[in-house]
Amino acid sequence: MRKKNREAEVFSIAFLDVITCGFGAIILLLMIAKTGDLPVLEESSKPLEGVVKELQKQLFDIRGETRIFNRELNAKQEQLFIWEKRIASLRRELANVMDEYSSLERETSVNSIIKGELELALQQLADEMQRLLGLRSEQKTEFIGGIPIDSEYIVFIIDTSGSMFQYAWDKMINQLVTTLDVYPQVKGIQIMNDMGDYMFSQYRGKWMPDTSGRRKIILNRLRMWNPFSNSSPVEGIIRAIKTFYSPDKKVSIYVFGDEFSGRSIKEVVEAVERINPKDKDGKPMVRIHAVGFPVLFANPRQLQFTGIRFAALMRELAHRNGGTFVGLNDFR
Repeated sequence: MRKKNREAEVFSIAFLDVITCGFGAIILLLMIAKTGDLPVLEESSKPLEGVVKELQKQLFDIRGETRIFNRELNAKQEQLFIWEKRIASLRRELANVMDEYSSLERETSVNSIIKGELELALQQLADEMQRLLGLRSEQKTEFIGGIPIDSEYIVFIIDTSGSMFQYAWDKMINQLVTTLDVYPQVKGIQIMNDMGDYMFSQYRGKWMPDTSGRRKIILNRLRMWNPFSNSSPVEGIIRAIKTFYSPDKKVSIYVFGDEFSGRSIKEVVEAVERINPKDKDGKPMVRIHAVGFPVLFANPRQLQFTGIRFAALMRELAHRNGGTFVGLNDFR
């Protein structure tokens, strides 16, 4: 009897050990498990409405910026298209100028031969006249078409207004070439518009050397030279006299234009008289010549007023400043 009770007691103790170990294992598992995961679940359960609104706001901002960028892109594309058209137009103009330049070079080569022959004949004629007439000296002042050409320095003041540029530009260029031919060689040359702006800014306030190459460059540049003009030669004349007058230089100004939009002819004449010094004989040191282009005279009489005033102004200025005014009968 005693032995049986011992076996039952051993069995009871073993069963309790197993149960106890099982509960202990469960408790250990609960202790090992991360209790911090629960707040994460709580955070994930928070409403996402605020996040969605923020993302929607960013999306609207991005869409607005995209529309702005698209408008700017379209504007840039339109500007690029305009520039491309302008470049194409300039390329065509350049091609035309190059064709004209090539033609001019061919004509120049022929004209140089003819010019050389004429100069030789002229020299021979002059020598023969001197021998027959017994001339001991040449007359220093010569006249061609009534215009004295004794100057060593010349300034061209060109009206670059719309009326001149659109209707009389080719005629003006031909007139300038004719004038330059009268002066085979001068010590200095300058080109300004009626506002006093220089054709070549690097020669601002100083004389350009007169060479055949420089004359070609002037003519090529002149074909597309169109700075702003107020249709009045006064600013250019005054600036030319103030800048280029020198007591030891013979200077002539040639004004090419078609109208005078200024206020008073009398005031201009008096202003030029004050700034143009006189020599010992009382003659103005700077000659002023002018060529009038009758562009406005193609209009009805009531629209010819500024053209008539230009002719009156330049005739008086030329008369008082030792020059000549020539009025053309056609601007084509």
